[in-house]
Amino acid sequence: MRKPSSAAPAAVGGRLAALGRFCFRHRRWVLGFWAVVLVVGVLIGGRVFEGSVAGASSASAEGDRGSAVVAAADPAKGTVTAVVDGRPVDDPAVRTAVEKATTEIAALPGVSTALDAYGPGSGPAALRSADGTASLLTVRMADGATAAQTDAVTHRLAALDGAGGAHVTVGGDLVLQQEVKKQTERDTRVGEMVTLPLTLIVMVLVFGGLAAASLPVIGAVASVGGALLAMFGFSRIMDIDTSVLPIATVLGLGLSIDYALLMVNRFREERGHGADIAAAVERTAATAGRTVAFSGLTVAVALSGLFVFTSPVLGAVAAAGVSVVVIAVAAALTLIPALLGFAGARIKAPAAPVPDEGFFSRTVRRVRKRAVLVALACVAVLMAAGAPFLHAEMRSSGAAVLPASSAGRQVAETVDHRFPQAAAAPITVVVRGGAEVAQAYADDVVAGLPGVSGVRAVTPVSDTVSTVDVLVPGDPQGGEAKRVVQELRDHRGGLTTYVTGGAASVVDFQDELLSRGPWALGLVAAGTLVLLFLMTGSVVMPVKALLMNLLSLGASLGALTLVFQDGWFSGLLGFSPAGGLETFIPVLVFAFAFGLSMDYEVFLLARIKELHARGHSCRRAVELGVQRSGRIITSAALLMVIVFAGFAAGDMLMVKQMGIALAVAVAVDATLVRCLLVPAAMSLFGEFNWWAPGPLKRLHARFGLSEHVELPALRQPAIPAQRPELVGSAQSA
Repeated sequence: MRKPSSAAPAAVGGRLAALGRFCFRHRRWVLGFWAVVLVVGVLIGGRVFEGSVAGASSASAEGDRGSAVVAAADPAKGTVTAVVDGRPVDDPAVRTAVEKATTEIAALPGVSTALDAYGPGSGPAALRSADGTASLLTVRMADGATAAQTDAVTHRLAALDGAGGAHVTVGGDLVLQQEVKKQTERDTRVGEMVTLPLTLIVMVLVFGGLAAASLPVIGAVASVGGALLAMFGFSRIMDIDTSVLPIATVLGLGLSIDYALLMVNRFREERGHGADIAAAVERTAATAGRTVAFSGLTVAVALSGLFVFTSPVLGAVAAAGVSVVVIAVAAALTLIPALLGFAGARIKAPAAPVPDEGFFSRTVRRVRKRAVLVALACVAVLMAAGAPFLHAEMRSSGAAVLPASSAGRQVAETVDHRFPQAAAAPITVVVRGGAEVAQAYADDVVAGLPGVSGVRAVTPVSDTVSTVDVLVPGDPQGGEAKRVVQELRDHRGGLTTYVTGGAASVVDFQDELLSRGPWALGLVAAGTLVLLFLMTGSVVMPVKALLMNLLSLGASLGALTLVFQDGWFSGLLGFSPAGGLETFIPVLVFAFAFGLSMDYEVFLLARIKELHARGHSCRRAVELGVQRSGRIITSAALLMVIVFAGFAAGDMLMVKQMGIALAVAVAVDATLVRCLLVPAAMSLFGEFNWWAPGPLKRLHARFGLSEHVELPALRQPAIPAQRPELVGSAQSA
């Protein structure tokens, strides 16, 4: 390798090159800006967990509207519940301690009512377990109760532990909400602490040096700070569900590392070809920066499909996800060039360009010899892997999203199993009317509907709102319960009613998925097809890419079903199967995995298209394209898998589901699809890969996009007499 020439090369044209030059020349200001973003993001953006909402409601779903009606009529904000277990309920010492605590708690500020198992009437009787060895102490907090007042009640209930030899566990919906927030924040922090060191180790192996390896990690940390700040801003204007935060964080972390990896890798290539640091940064911004910008656009298009849904969770993920993508792209295009300006001299350049012959090119040739067999085998494997998703069940997990060690989950499960009269009914009908109207509706309409096993209680919430608890046999969110939900919505008895509960929530989400899902899918598919057409000028390759991505997505969803519904490897992964998938998780997996798969698709197709445009045959272009991009795609995919697996190591069930699903999707896409299925399919199609009707060809000639940019020659090439294809490699992002 020759030393860089002292003469400055000609400047590279284009806005991205200009941005790279600016960030290099003003690198101290750029670094200072991102340092401020990181500090403010950690100090202020970190508070987003406090302002998040555990279970944001939708204004259009009937179940959520019914819950809002009850909340408006009920003076209570929520409940704190203690399970007193291990001693007979009528043990004098236990009774004395519980009654004393009830009296003291009732007098605390913010408390609406406090009820134990020792008062008169049928209410307290429901707070006794059937075997007489456990009781409940339920505290209803007033609507204006503060977090400090709720904590005071929780601490007083916890002080009962050990009284009379009884064991006390404190839970309830208010405690459950706080535990979800705390566990989500804890899992997010653990995911970052697990992911970043492992990522650094892998990067050192990829780049062969700490200086180059540390830059993507620094960029990722800064991006996370910006992402937290963006989500904090969104939380001021909309409800951000707690589950959105780790999902957006894992996306931002993965993309930031991915994009920085591309930028640093390209910088090393340019240095290897003789560019000085300033020129290498400029050329990196013009080429790899173009790849990053185009990739960010494809991921944003995939996430934009979520805006079609009215679910607040999906809408918040879409807003946070798109903003995280923008921040990841911005960090790659500004912070990384600035960091390269500081550390560029310590980053090792490769000894030689990527050779044209290697593992990936040999694999492509082997695949081509049996293209039909390989293509059919890949499709069969992917379809078989996706088949389990056909029997997937959607569920609203409730307390089951928390680990089994959670006190809130333990109380919820204990109430469900041992206090059936105090547990939430499988289905609750909210009736606009007084107790007499609701009772008549329950007797005349509800009790006679098929699938209803009984009406447990009619409860007046106010003078104008009442609730009817409906019992159904079997799984409270199973097929029979869902059918009863529909029966209740078809037979309202001439009243204004709202059918709520876990089964109703699942039905509401499935209805939204059926009505809006095709529009979301159409938006994502259309946007992706247009982008890939503008990049390739072909109508064949975009359709083929879309179908391949759907196959790899199916495999991911199939694995999700086997693990989290059927319980495969549940012991190894440390969770208890909930019997189904959280309702919105498959939709999020589709949007995120689709965008990430298109990321790699864009990078590979750009290489192949450029080589084909330079005169290589379709076969040779595929060989060289896979060979030259295989190592970087594999490295990026490995880092993505580490990021997703690191977050899957947490205890929150929803985060674990997302982490496993995305790790599987990326692994399948980078191996089976990119190394086998894509080469096989392109070999079968041959030159037809580049076909488009005449009018569309003319449209592409005028408006087409390209990730390739022609770079001016360096004053003194590092490797003389290079073959044309090696020059092409040096000029490709």
